[in-house]
Amino acid sequence: MKTDLTKILTISGQGGLFLYLSQARTGAIVESIVDKKRSCFGLSSKMTALEDISIYTEDEEVKLKDVFLKMKDVLGEADAPSSKSSADDLKALFEKALPDYDRDRFYVSHMKKVVDWYNCLKNYASLDFTNPEEEKAAQE
Repeated sequence: MKTDLTKILTISGQGGLFLYLSQARTGAIVESIVDKKRSCFGLSSKMTALEDISIYTEDEEVKLKDVFLKMKDVLGEADAPSSKSSADDLKALFEKALPDYDRDRFYVSHMKKVVDWYNCLKNYASLDFTNPEEEKAAQE
């Protein structure tokens, strides 16, 4: 099954990734991708869809989906290094996957989040992503 990154959320102050299920009167109902526990987060919670996240490179911003696909090309079927890995290991991965990443604006703390999200999607969802343009064309 393909993963729709518009429905996969990261929530500030919460670990892991969440699947958006429904709008509630007081916020949004989400389900943890890892343990399938459902929660309701209020409108004051900062929720960001993975589709809306980009990574700075020297020339442009690259969508997170494209970064995940480049990481998959580099890693094959292996997991990404843990977020607890050394900064050098993380930088080495991104040197291969995204060689022109902006070293002044894409920090090791960002790399840790990206590898955690990658591993979470790889192990509990899919790295085969939906393409909104293709879906829209199919509906027409």
